[in-house]
Amino acid sequence: MNLSKREFLQILGAASVAGLNLGQFADADAATAQQGLYDIAPFGNVSLLHMTDCHAQLQPIYFREPHVNMGIGAMQGKMPHLVGDKLLQFANIAPGSAQAHAFTYIDFEKVARSYGKVGGFAHLATLVKQLKGSRPGALLLDGGDTWQGSATSLWTQAQDMVDACKLLGVDVMTGHWEFTYGMDRVKEIVEKDFNGHIDFVAQNVKTTDFGDQVFKPYVIRQINGVSVAIIGQAFPYTPIANPRYMVADWSFGIQDENLQSMVDEARGKGARVVVVLSHNGMDVDLKMASRVRGVDAIFGGHTHDGVPIAIPVSNAGGTTLVTNAGSNGKFLGVMDFQVGSGGVTDFRYRLLPVFSNQIKADPAMAELIEKVRKPYIAKLSETLAVTDGLLYRRGNFNGSWDQLVCDALMDVQGADIALSPGFRWGTTILPGEPITRELMMDQLAITYPYATVTEMTGETIKTILEDVADNLFNPDPYYQQGGDMVRVGGLHYSCEPEQKMGQRISRLMLNGKPLDASRTYKVAGWAPVAEAARTAGNKPIWDVVETWLKAQPDGHIKTRTINTPTLIGMAGNSGLAL
Repeated sequence: MNLSKREFLQILGAASVAGLNLGQFADADAATAQQGLYDIAPFGNVSLLHMTDCHAQLQPIYFREPHVNMGIGAMQGKMPHLVGDKLLQFANIAPGSAQAHAFTYIDFEKVARSYGKVGGFAHLATLVKQLKGSRPGALLLDGGDTWQGSATSLWTQAQDMVDACKLLGVDVMTGHWEFTYGMDRVKEIVEKDFNGHIDFVAQNVKTTDFGDQVFKPYVIRQINGVSVAIIGQAFPYTPIANPRYMVADWSFGIQDENLQSMVDEARGKGARVVVVLSHNGMDVDLKMASRVRGVDAIFGGHTHDGVPIAIPVSNAGGTTLVTNAGSNGKFLGVMDFQVGSGGVTDFRYRLLPVFSNQIKADPAMAELIEKVRKPYIAKLSETLAVTDGLLYRRGNFNGSWDQLVCDALMDVQGADIALSPGFRWGTTILPGEPITRELMMDQLAITYPYATVTEMTGETIKTILEDVADNLFNPDPYYQQGGDMVRVGGLHYSCEPEQKMGQRISRLMLNGKPLDASRTYKVAGWAPVAEAARTAGNKPIWDVVETWLKAQPDGHIKTRTINTPTLIGMAGNSGLAL
């Protein structure tokens, strides 16, 4: 795909062109607001809709975007590492607008109470139907992290999400957290539930013995007489970020060379449009787009970046557009291509925020969700406590929900220090709202939930922090292998992200004293990736957190004091708002 200067400038102005005038419809009924806000004029002859990282959120939720998402090295000052006002300026989004609320953390609590919740599969289903109805042949692509992240998805072994995605009209999917249900369950769903309904594609997942493809590497679909290839790119570091034993017979990796072969093969079969449905994370996608030719667009996920415009990346074959569609069902991407005999000649891209109050619920999806939840409703709706402060997760270093988890781990298990994984998924709770078991499970629902207490030396603790920091801040995106920084309770430290491996973490302090490298400390954690943890007899993390919540005075959770490192050398970073 080749872009002229005019088309490049068009990209930069796309956010303002597609701006949602929510204020105009604030007092309208849902049907009127839906028609006004989401009546997006069709364009071209090939349309692809994209959702990713919904993390099993069937119901509308609140979700606060990060105020810390730092870019390091070449990514400093570039999308997706822009937050707050810097993001609004780059994307030409008006402060105070509905889009400003959707894409940034600014005045989140106040504005969220005004605009209401986002996402929800019943509302998303209505929007998908509307957009597909105005775009004949349009496909819905799901970037993965769909089957995990809620109580009902865990308790039904993902069946709730499988049934919901079939009803939603998902056409093609790839994966990441899906693999934490184990190889047998994944294959069962793909080969039985999805058969004839949804294509699960992943060019970079192969058997460890003979290197055979585990899933289809790609599919070619016909849209209005145009052959469109969708190549799957599952999360390349699944066996590192998650338990290896859950995918013991499968290998992963980025596999640029194999991806190039798949692109060439699809082009050889007549595909005039080739896209990659990726779960790499946006930084990795941007690098991959510069190395692999012949891809028109990469529809990305994993890093939960809500990026309002498609980013053009030059490579030896022309230009590849890179997108990322946020998380939790909060956004739906719409890519319209104009395709001629020689391929893509023009496009329009929009990332639509899904404001639940402004979209009528689809009756069939609402009925399915009610059916799924009915056996568990009493358990889900039980109030465990009430929060006095805003509880959120997303951010490079910590969030108030993570702080709560760390506090619970230390208090209940009698530990000096807590280390909690830097997971990006998890919903937000506004101050004064009840913490139900369902909302607690939104932060904790995984298939390896064991809470641990481990004796560690100060030296080992520093090594762990250095390793995780390198996964996050390595200047080469291909070495960024995890989520955000491990969340730390009890321990204070300094971090210099632009330093080299092994030199980023310093000034470790516990109770006002330097951490002793040779001394042993009790460290609480959860989500161990070692297979032995399955049979160690440890409690699941939700039991620990629920015990702590129920023990709080008057049933109220005080506003958490968030433990974040002292940052060195990050002044002026566009991904940091203090």
